[in-house]
Amino acid sequence: MKRWIVTGMLYGMLTLGVALTLFPLLWMLSVSLMPAMEATRMPPRLFPEAVTFEHYRALFTQLDLARYLANSAGLAAAITLVSLLLNSMAGYAFAKFRFGGRDRLFNLLLAAMVIPGQVAMLPLFLMLKEMGLVNTYGGVIVPSLASIFGIFLIRQYAQSIPDSLLDAARIDGAGEWRIYWSLVVPLCKPILVTLAIFTFMGAWNDFMWPLIILTDSDLYTLPVALANLLGEHVQDTELMMAGAVLTLLPVMLVFLCLQKYYLNGLILGSVKE
Repeated sequence: MKRWIVTGMLYGMLTLGVALTLFPLLWMLSVSLMPAMEATRMPPRLFPEAVTFEHYRALFTQLDLARYLANSAGLAAAITLVSLLLNSMAGYAFAKFRFGGRDRLFNLLLAAMVIPGQVAMLPLFLMLKEMGLVNTYGGVIVPSLASIFGIFLIRQYAQSIPDSLLDAARIDGAGEWRIYWSLVVPLCKPILVTLAIFTFMGAWNDFMWPLIILTDSDLYTLPVALANLLGEHVQDTELMMAGAVLTLLPVMLVFLCLQKYYLNGLILGSVKE
């Protein structure tokens, strides 16, 4: 009998945790479908009295949100593709190549992970300014071309690839580039998908760096554009919630489509040396 009580309490706590997690998201969706000013009525309403999509139409017709969606999608896709290429090459090199100072360099990279990213923003901005990349998409992309976390993740996974497999390919006459592209990349697919999800979500949701580097409103990404929207329409709660839903929807769809590979990559990426 005690076992059933413990099981029931466990499931009850899990259900409560799920409800607390989902409630803000469901409320956000509900408010985005309410007529104007309904969200501020007292007592507060949880569901719209009459469902309307006027706020979504306003975002695209009056505020040109389609431009900012395209900006964010293009930047996130470019950053993800280039980052996957560079991180996978560097991670594979650290895992399987032997060169002087390899372990010291990798340990130095790991040590740099404890430095907050905000500390490097000022020198990074000054460097990009000298390169003429301020107020360009290049200035947004360049700092995200590779990451220590991505290199570490790929390295840990690539260490599980047998050296005998790579040696057999070399004996058959395959060059290093062909071994990487035809052998290593397919074997690393689970962890690459995992890294792609992390990178895409990080690039899509990034607010601080695009806000610093981009000054032209036509180049704004979606989070930056929504922040400006908050300043102009601070009383329009329903409009803001509609913008938040549009910001959240793409990353949720990406995660739902790739969650199988994401979970496999997290499990397999924990291989020890």
